[in-house]
Amino acid sequence: MLPGKKGWAAIKTMVFLLSLTPFGLLLNDAVNDQLGANPIETLHFGFGDWALRFLCIGLALTPIKTISRQNWPIRFRRMMGLFAFFYASLHLLVFIVLDLSLSWTAFKDEVPKSPYILMGLLTYLLLVPLAVTSTKKMQKRLGRNWINLQRLVYVAGITALVHYFWLVKKDYTEPLIYAVVIGVLLGIRIVVYCRKKVNFLNLEP
Repeated sequence: MLPGKKGWAAIKTMVFLLSLTPFGLLLNDAVNDQLGANPIETLHFGFGDWALRFLCIGLALTPIKTISRQNWPIRFRRMMGLFAFFYASLHLLVFIVLDLSLSWTAFKDEVPKSPYILMGLLTYLLLVPLAVTSTKKMQKRLGRNWINLQRLVYVAGITALVHYFWLVKKDYTEPLIYAVVIGVLLGIRIVVYCRKKVNFLNLEP
């Protein structure tokens, strides 16, 4: 039996607080000087990891709905997407403010040596319209265009992986794990789409 409105409100509050926990833990470590020998890098990578994790969670909700034949996972899709954007924003903010000290010259010097930065910026730019149009008001205003716009999340998932692979220089274990997860999630969507297409063609006279 699914909970009522008050039950869902309580569950969403708990999920929201849990989703904020990584931010709180990293902030606490930063305040107490417990981020290790390279605190800026730890903070930068920590926020980036959580941005990718929430992106994966958001991508997983529709397949969970399809497999379980339950609509409740979709209730958390917008929240997970916004948290992916939140952690991606912190990831970018740490890089620009703490790593580059808001220096445009340092940024221009760094980009040619580190193309993964451009891929990271592209990923972030793909997430911006998804976050801006995540409200129900924008959903109604855009109509079917909103659905097409939300598909940018698939592209963002792929560019985020490329960003991660280009960033890592030796050990590719973690980006490979994310690649498998995102590959499976996108693969499920492709299978579902193909089945719907076949069923639609079979129904045509």
